[in-house]
Amino acid sequence: MLWQKLRNKKLYRYKFLRQHPIIHSRFINKLYFFIADFYCAEKELVIELDGKIYENQKEYDEQRDLILKEKNLTIIRFKNEELEKMETVLLKIKTQFYSPLSTLSIHIIEKRSGVSSNKIY
Repeated sequence: MLWQKLRNKKLYRYKFLRQHPIIHSRFINKLYFFIADFYCAEKELVIELDGKIYENQKEYDEQRDLILKEKNLTIIRFKNEELEKMETVLLKIKTQFYSPLSTLSIHIIEKRSGVSSNKIY
């Protein structure tokens, strides 16, 4: 389970929160927010896990991602079946902690391991 790998600062000592609300707007004393599956404030990183329901709400999630990007957040999405190759998932997350050039190595590893490509925003 991904949370077991992220919790208690296990991944490079970065703190991740699970099911964290991210406020996207306010209107007359009312807050509107999204719930991120996992969130790292230090890196402004949102990790989303897409299950079967994702296909039914793809358009909603795309709009949501645009709003989160406007807040300068980086979003990584994983399909549930990709979690079977946890080391590849963790490597994709780790690349967000370093330079954009490091994502090139991810694509090479994906091809070797047979994991499908994710969107990295």
